[in-house]
Amino acid sequence: MTERRNYREAALSFGAVAAEYDRGRPGYPDELFDTVERLWGRALKGARVLDVGAGTGIATRLLAARGADVVAVEPSDGMAARFLLSSPALPLVRGDGDDLPFHDASADLITYAQAFHWTHPERSVPEAIRVLRPGGAVATWWNVQDETVPWVRARGRRMAAALPDRYHGYGGISAHTAHFAPAGLAVERAVLRWERRLTVEHLLTDLTSRSYLASLGPEERAPVLAAEREAVLAEFPDGVVVEPFVLDVTVAVKRG
Repeated sequence: MTERRNYREAALSFGAVAAEYDRGRPGYPDELFDTVERLWGRALKGARVLDVGAGTGIATRLLAARGADVVAVEPSDGMAARFLLSSPALPLVRGDGDDLPFHDASADLITYAQAFHWTHPERSVPEAIRVLRPGGAVATWWNVQDETVPWVRARGRRMAAALPDRYHGYGGISAHTAHFAPAGLAVERAVLRWERRLTVEHLLTDLTSRSYLASLGPEERAPVLAAEREAVLAEFPDGVVVEPFVLDVTVAVKRG
């Protein structure tokens, strides 16, 4: 029970850094949504989509731009408040993936952008199956910094040294999505690569929004961010960073 409570507290810690999350986090390339459509076998346009763990609406807005009839689902007070500021025209429902506040067979697609790992799959997978219509799907994806690039790998080592009890790196999506196939869903997966250009300060804003720093107080974060600023400026003295990503995508379809 203590582990589950601590996990929930870590997830909800994003509310305190919602502004940094909205400003700093990367978006997603068009190729992601093309890939979701290809793996699902259906178009997003006109689909009833629940974007669960929507946060400040980064993915929700992009789904709406593709023509989806999308509803954001978000448990955090701070993130929900920021969502309403950033996306006032889009509907928001308070809730989470472990207990979806929707009727049976009421959605075509349930998406988790950077969020499925904050659910408990023994609950969230049956909930998704309940809410999905036949032929509907769960789509999960994660933007992960590409650690085959030396400076990204070095940053991970710095975070592990500075925050040994909080930073654990990226262990891959298989542990989070392993429940899909046993539940009878047809699973497809793709891996995409892309990059963005941003300033060092923008990069630090993103870093502030990461769970291993978001759950710290400002005074505890400050020395970690200062050291990181110095290290990144040494790597990019002009102050412009090229940040590479590996984008893991899984689509699990409910058999019709």
